[in-house]
Amino acid sequence: MAVDAVDAIGSSASSQSSAVSGLTSDEFFQLIFAELSNQDPLEPNDTNALLEQIANIRSIQSDDDLSKRLTDLVGQNELASGAGLIGKLISGLSESNQRVSGVVQSVSKTDEGVVLNLAGGTRVPMAGVDQVLQDQQDDETGDSGAES
Repeated sequence: MAVDAVDAIGSSASSQSSAVSGLTSDEFFQLIFAELSNQDPLEPNDTNALLEQIANIRSIQSDDDLSKRLTDLVGQNELASGAGLIGKLISGLSESNQRVSGVVQSVSKTDEGVVLNLAGGTRVPMAGVDQVLQDQQDDETGDSGAES
């Protein structure tokens, strides 16, 4: 029975979080003021409990916002890393899961993540790259990249 109570509290907190995350600050404060003004003056709500609930909901919303920002930052970092591969010969799995290698011509950001566009039109998701073989310029000049 205690497990059911814990599950009910957990599902209540997550539904409150999703409901509150869709509110603007003005709507949120209107909701709080409406609750306070409509309470029974002879049996007022516990203000401390209300403030604690508000703090918990805002904390959950803040954590959600932070997670979204970190996801965006990782995507930007991946795009910058992909841009650093332009002109390099890479090897990996294409979008159709075929083993390919080629010179990176450009980089695209898609809903699935960063994709490297190879010469010849083959596309390789950044997560599918397993080797960066050499610079295209080194290949053309015969320089192996090793210092003498």
